[in-house]
Amino acid sequence: MNRKLIAASFLSICLLCSMFDAPGQDAWIRINQLGYTPGGIKIAVWCGKGAQQITSFNLVDSASGKTVFTAPASKNFDAYGPFENTFRLNFSLFNKPGKYYLSAGNALSPAFSIDAAVYNGVADFCLQYMRQQRSGFNPYLKDSCHTHDGYTLYAASAGIKDSTHIDVSGGWHDASDYLQYSTTSANATYHLLMAYRDFPSVFTDEKLANGLDGKDGLPDVLNEAKWGLDWLLKMHPKPGLLFNQLGDDRDHMGMRIPKEDSFYGRGFERPVYFVSGEPQQRGKFMNNTTGTSSTAAKFASAFGLGSILFDKTDTPFATILQQKAITALAFAGRKPGVTQTASVRSPYIYAEDNWVDDMELANAVTAKMIQAQWRSKPNALLPATLSKAMRYAAAEPVTPWLGADTAKHYQWYPFVNIGHYELAKQLKGKTKDTITGYYKTGIERVWGKAKQNAFYRGIPFIWCSNNLTTSFAIQCYWYRQLTGDGTFAELEQANTDWLFGCNPWGTSMVYGLPAWGDSPVDPHSAFTHLKQYPINGGLVDGPVYTTIFSNLIGIRLQEADEYAAFQSGLAVYHDDYGDYSTNEPTMDGTASLIYLAAAKEAEAKQPHNTIFKGAVTRGQTDKKQLALVFTGDEFADGGEHIAGVLHQQNIQAGFFFTGKFYRNPAFRSLVKKLRQQGHYLGPHSDQHLLYCDWNNRDSLLVTKKQFTADLKANLQAISKNGIAKPTCFLPPYEWYNDSIAAWTKASGLQLINYSPGTLSNADYTYPGLKNYRSSGEIYQSILQTEASDAHGLNGYILLLHIGTDSRRTDKLYDRLSELITALKQKGYAFKRVDELLR
Repeated sequence: MNRKLIAASFLSICLLCSMFDAPGQDAWIRINQLGYTPGGIKIAVWCGKGAQQITSFNLVDSASGKTVFTAPASKNFDAYGPFENTFRLNFSLFNKPGKYYLSAGNALSPAFSIDAAVYNGVADFCLQYMRQQRSGFNPYLKDSCHTHDGYTLYAASAGIKDSTHIDVSGGWHDASDYLQYSTTSANATYHLLMAYRDFPSVFTDEKLANGLDGKDGLPDVLNEAKWGLDWLLKMHPKPGLLFNQLGDDRDHMGMRIPKEDSFYGRGFERPVYFVSGEPQQRGKFMNNTTGTSSTAAKFASAFGLGSILFDKTDTPFATILQQKAITALAFAGRKPGVTQTASVRSPYIYAEDNWVDDMELANAVTAKMIQAQWRSKPNALLPATLSKAMRYAAAEPVTPWLGADTAKHYQWYPFVNIGHYELAKQLKGKTKDTITGYYKTGIERVWGKAKQNAFYRGIPFIWCSNNLTTSFAIQCYWYRQLTGDGTFAELEQANTDWLFGCNPWGTSMVYGLPAWGDSPVDPHSAFTHLKQYPINGGLVDGPVYTTIFSNLIGIRLQEADEYAAFQSGLAVYHDDYGDYSTNEPTMDGTASLIYLAAAKEAEAKQPHNTIFKGAVTRGQTDKKQLALVFTGDEFADGGEHIAGVLHQQNIQAGFFFTGKFYRNPAFRSLVKKLRQQGHYLGPHSDQHLLYCDWNNRDSLLVTKKQFTADLKANLQAISKNGIAKPTCFLPPYEWYNDSIAAWTKASGLQLINYSPGTLSNADYTYPGLKNYRSSGEIYQSILQTEASDAHGLNGYILLLHIGTDSRRTDKLYDRLSELITALKQKGYAFKRVDELLR
């Protein structure tokens, strides 16, 4: 065996051991097993049980074994769960597609991909689980179940005696049991509809309406959403009649493949619980139902959005949905309050305690439905409906569990306020800012906890914690889309990464994803346990507090715990059929994941700006265009030459100067010339402050008050030079952190920085400095980056200095015309930085 083969074999063994823990192993690197997108945030977590700590890490090409990227590790976040030391490994600056692994200390990560396609097909894959959850005709089993549903309860106030038969067959089973809840079904339906509306290009047409193979001209996600809508129509058959659930916890008397159930004493019928607005049975007690709003408003939202989306493809169906949206919303207003679920044998229910969020969403969707119906014609209902939505939004601005340590099972549902998203999209100015501010407040509450640990974990480990994780990632995504504020982008990605393996257990929480990784194989499901049928795409409940697990009834692990080394006094997770608290898949959680996965896939396909720690560091990479930016503080010896070259080359660039520069009388005529030539002139701080410690980026050297006052003085100096208010800010020393980005945003500006990869920003150095680079070296680094980067210099922000210390006699700006000509010959166009980043 030759050396290369031996090395390859050793590497394979190392990578295998990094996935399946080696005996005596005391350090691990947790990753998103799906992989990372080239332009996205790429972070792994190193975690160790011993005294070992790390200062840096390597990214290694898995084919060649060569290190391609090295960077310092984050600060030590210390103990978390079973680990004594934890570090974040940020390799976001590396964007070349390929197959890699990480190395730090004595730990290796599993191999992973950097590729724009890592999320491709994930949303459609998860739709497999939704189809498998169908009641009525089940396309996976190619058989029917629960065809006799059901008989009514609690509907006497609507003129219907108990035990009256009503046809409500259809819909989805809620989880591994076969209960069916209107609240979770309506929420799942809404997520599927949203997923198609927001990301239509993601979904394929491979299944018929009944779920069997074939094409019918309708994306599979819409077919699945319609399956949910059809059942909700049965659960709201006419005005004044609306039902909350089908079946109850007597379903739990036996684990079986779904067919017909005789657990309820009326043949194969199951009970259908009317939304009475009054307390109903909860084991030996009564639940805390107070009204009709929470359930009925969810119906109205699903019907309303469905009517908009089906209007072009199925107008009769859309008309029915529109009518049902109106009657459901009226039913929601009959008695404001919450409807909780009912149980007979045990106290476990969906104990929902909020309803104004549902009413906000229903009114926001109704407003959109009115707009769609009347097109451009004015309608008096529209402002009134939006006004109602605004009032409901103010009544619960932040979903109560955000930032809390615990909550009851489904106490705050949906897990985030969808109404804020749908409402904010219809608003402008300060009213929109108010609604997005609600999202920001909730995110900041979670961030307050998350920033204390390396996994950025701020979600409580309550039952269905993965559902909360998914929903919170979506809220972060919506906030970013609505505001353009990338402050919480790392937190958003951390929650997505958690679901696919960047967690203490190192496992994906989605059955079958990725196929090559560590994911659930023994979930709490009859399909897998009794028949070994895969439940592809099902999102399992997720970790729970150890205290919750220890107090649950009827849990007994069936096999040895393969994750025993990663359990702790904080939280536990088991891939074991016997644990229904952490390893049971849920239908509504999976529907939320479909939306999140679709968002990730669509975003990776779209050209976008690269953001690092809240600053835009590169424009879109789909076009051969870049921006030149020049910074200045005390020197301007190259100013006249640079202005002349740019004029000759017919290029407009960006110039970012300090307040001291703008106020310097010697530079006044230069500033005037640059302004007259149409260049972009922006701030670079007033006094050229160092914001962060060079060795610990997270350690601030200025307060927010100092930062704001300094930036304000810089902007005043710009204004006095007759320059329009800028939109971008390039930080002094090109050194900043997330806090600086957030403070910049709060000041009404977008933080930007140079694109890493070239040495252009080293053109200020002079002989004698350790980091000195000659102009020749810098020039070649630019051309080498253009040749080696997967996207060349597309979207690059190429930074140079307008002047340097006199000890540097080798001026890079003397080669500016040569550089511009060389890049033009390669097909590049030069844009002003503000135009490049639009």
